[in-house]
Amino acid sequence: MRPGLHASARLGQELRTNPRLYQAMDMLHMPLLELQQHLKQELTENPFLELIEEDEESAASMDSETDASVAEGAERADEDEPIAPADHEAAEDESRWEEFVLAGEDTDRESVAAEEPLREAPVAALAQGLDEHLRAQVRLLDLSDRELLLADEFIGNITDEGYLAASLEEILGGINAVIRRAADAAGEDRDPPLFSSPEAERMLRVIQGLEPAGVGARTLQECLALQLHDAGLAGTLAERLVRDCFDDVLAHRWVELGRRFGVAPAEVQAAADGLARLNPKPGLAFTARAAEYVIPDLIVEKIEGRYLVFVNDTHLPRLRLSRSYQEVVRDRRRLDGESKEFITTRLSAAQWLIQAMEQRRQTMLKVMHFIVDRQRDFFDRGIQFLRPLTLREVAEAVGIHESTVSRVTNEKFAQTPRGVLPLRFFFSSALKSAEGEDLSARGIKATIEQLIAAEDPHRPLTDQALAESLERDGVQIARRTVAKYREQLGVLPARLRKRL
Repeated sequence: MRPGLHASARLGQELRTNPRLYQAMDMLHMPLLELQQHLKQELTENPFLELIEEDEESAASMDSETDASVAEGAERADEDEPIAPADHEAAEDESRWEEFVLAGEDTDRESVAAEEPLREAPVAALAQGLDEHLRAQVRLLDLSDRELLLADEFIGNITDEGYLAASLEEILGGINAVIRRAADAAGEDRDPPLFSSPEAERMLRVIQGLEPAGVGARTLQECLALQLHDAGLAGTLAERLVRDCFDDVLAHRWVELGRRFGVAPAEVQAAADGLARLNPKPGLAFTARAAEYVIPDLIVEKIEGRYLVFVNDTHLPRLRLSRSYQEVVRDRRRLDGESKEFITTRLSAAQWLIQAMEQRRQTMLKVMHFIVDRQRDFFDRGIQFLRPLTLREVAEAVGIHESTVSRVTNEKFAQTPRGVLPLRFFFSSALKSAEGEDLSARGIKATIEQLIAAEDPHRPLTDQALAESLERDGVQIARRTVAKYREQLGVLPARLRKRL
């Protein structure tokens, strides 16, 4: 066959996702602060959107009372109705708006938004980082320029946890290489003054003398020793444990260590308890990071014995269609083709955004209603009564897709009588009880934690003893499952928890 290009007609069906559907799914996935920024951007770009004034909030708040519903026996609406645009008086500069619309151009929404500021969430200032904290202390010392250069090289090799990440040889090699390159660039004939090992040793002691205590250590053992020395505990039993037999301390060999130092095993254990109160990562207290604020997306309140669910949208701008632009659109005879296309696109986008926001609210309410219904025992009696729950169960009960439930619960928080909790908290796997009832794995972990907290410290409960105790309460669980849950809780095994 001769190669070439050929044209042919083919009839077929193809599934395509509406771009607005993608945007709606993104809005459902967005946390509260991110959604706030998204709405601000839409308000700036679309002239058909405007903020509801604060003096009109009282009228809007009466409608928002319908957002709350009782978690027990409340009737659910099968279909959501879009928000109807609220009426308001036309702006005084309506004629200027008409000129923009009829010209097919966008209005300068930045000036409008500047007159109607949105409520911003608090932003935390960055704390001073560890490197800046160390350099500030070094500048207060009586050091020469040469020593300051070496000190800066040391500080540059300290991790956020406060440990020196490079050996002295590597630090010397790096700083001396810089000095050689500078000498070559300057065209000097004589050998440059390189740093020596004694200078590096002296500078290491300077760095390790800075705050926080333990900074500049190369190992955990050295970090604890520096903190003991800073606390005036040099030469004590705790310092000897760290210096001479640190591995035995980690293995909790109290009897052997007591014989070695000629003291009672309980005294060795008490000294080790003091070591446990030291900071193994002293630099993290100075790591520069912004504080994270959590604003709950949903609020669950118990009022007169009933649980009510609200959407916390106080931080979101309340949007509606602009009355001025709607008046212009009604007179279609004044619109040409380009202006008509511009108005149709922007008006449709504004209407869709308002409807998408309402759909988001209703979806979140439906999901939270079901969670409150399912987890009523948890809200009344505590975490031990948390029931197992999966995304599929919620999706089938609410009548939406499982991926939609995942988006609703992703990075969302609820303010409840039990505290501010992520929505993912209410989902956990199931274990069977002796009666065949499903039990939440998260609730069983809480029970294990309570059993360990109430145990005799001289005779701690083993994993097998914990499993037997749970079985007496009707929970069918294997010892290895108890061990897995205990490790997830960060609890040591019984041998290492035993007190002498």
